[in-house]
Amino acid sequence: MMTSPALVPMESNFLVPNGTFFVELFAFVLMFFLLARYIIPPINKAMTARQEAIRAEFAEAEKAKADANAAEAEFKAQIADARHEAARIREEAREQGAAIVAEMREQGQSEQARIIEHGHAQIAAERQQAVASLRAEVGTLATELAGRIVGESLEDDDRANRVVDRFLADLETLEVSQNAAASNGAGAGQ
Repeated sequence: MMTSPALVPMESNFLVPNGTFFVELFAFVLMFFLLARYIIPPINKAMTARQEAIRAEFAEAEKAKADANAAEAEFKAQIADARHEAARIREEAREQGAAIVAEMREQGQSEQARIIEHGHAQIAAERQQAVASLRAEVGTLATELAGRIVGESLEDDDRANRVVDRFLADLETLEVSQNAAASNGAGAGQ
């Protein structure tokens, strides 16, 4: 059986372009043009915008990092300054404390000297009072005793005072000579 030539496909030569090729070529060029004209520019624009946004974010991140480093350095400097200030204040307080202690010690010593001086003055006054009282009593007793021994009255105040004064002067001379002998003996023993 033989087929009719109309039904038998014609052998095509691939080197000879046929209409399908031109239609496909036209469709390709049209698609290329549409892509190049309407699709790719917005995509490129969006990609460029996205790249710029990423660059800006990186720049902001770098700036934030630099700001954080600067803030950290400033914080450390402030802490160091605060420590130095605290050390200075402690040293100043220590110096003030030492000055207050020295001042109080000086006041205490002057108060001590004043109290001792007052005590010495009071002791001297009481000694004078005791000597005067003793002199009066010894004078009265000595006058009475002398009057009994002599057998006559020594009621004359001037005479009684002279006797008492001479007796007390003899006692003081005796006391001074005993103290001098005791100090000479102590000095020779050393």
